[in-house]
Amino acid sequence: MATNENLPPNVIKQLAKELKSLDESPPEGIKVGVNDDDFSTIFADIEGPVGTPYENGLFRMKLILSHDFPCSPPKGYFLTKIFHPNIATNGEICVNTLKKDWNPSLGLRHVLIVVRCLLIEPFPESALNEQAGKMLLENYDEYARHARLYTGIHAKPKPKFKTGAISESTTALNVDPINTSALNTDLINTSAALPLACPTAHSNTAVRGGQEQQQPNVVSTPASESGVGGSGGAVAAVVKKEAGPLKMQSDKKKIDARKKSLKRL
Repeated sequence: MATNENLPPNVIKQLAKELKSLDESPPEGIKVGVNDDDFSTIFADIEGPVGTPYENGLFRMKLILSHDFPCSPPKGYFLTKIFHPNIATNGEICVNTLKKDWNPSLGLRHVLIVVRCLLIEPFPESALNEQAGKMLLENYDEYARHARLYTGIHAKPKPKFKTGAISESTTALNVDPINTSALNTDLINTSAALPLACPTAHSNTAVRGGQEQQQPNVVSTPASESGVGGSGGAVAAVVKKEAGPLKMQSDKKKIDARKKSLKRL
């Protein structure tokens, strides 16, 4: 669970629920990511809406929550460069939902949907990027050309957020690999103490140390069945090395069999 001194525990708890909801049921074209240790910054990847100059683009943005959130609105910024009337060159987003129309009851889902809608219907009258606003009003085709150019250059696929907006903490995640390593060590030690005649064993040690009749079957297991590249050479070397003793054992068995037959006669 996140622990952020800037946000009250009850706000963090509410954010956790909303982020979980966004992760399990994301709005169309929006994927949310968050730092588990700091809920005061929310990240989102927004797909450019079809039929707009931003189509086929992927835009990363962030929402910064102040210490008195949700009484005051979050501040929104595009981290991906974009040519848009309501997005400043430094990425700041200008939309009424994050200003005069803010209401503490509005959730993150609503904010993110509004931001994506801004890519569909810009408001040049309240432009932060005056060049884009003026171009949109006077020559839409030129505006669209500029926007598509920015999209093609900057709005390329980003590294994906880790699965789950609220994942387990890093400490918890690190427990499994450590335990797995310890388990593997125990298994190795245990197998070393067990008899080497187990027909399912695949270690070279079992082949060298065992004298049981099952060993030839173990050694001759093809590398293709093990699924481990490069193991065929090692197995072949062991087979070659043990060919002499195995042949002697085979000859001894034949001689014993003949002696038994002679006794019966």
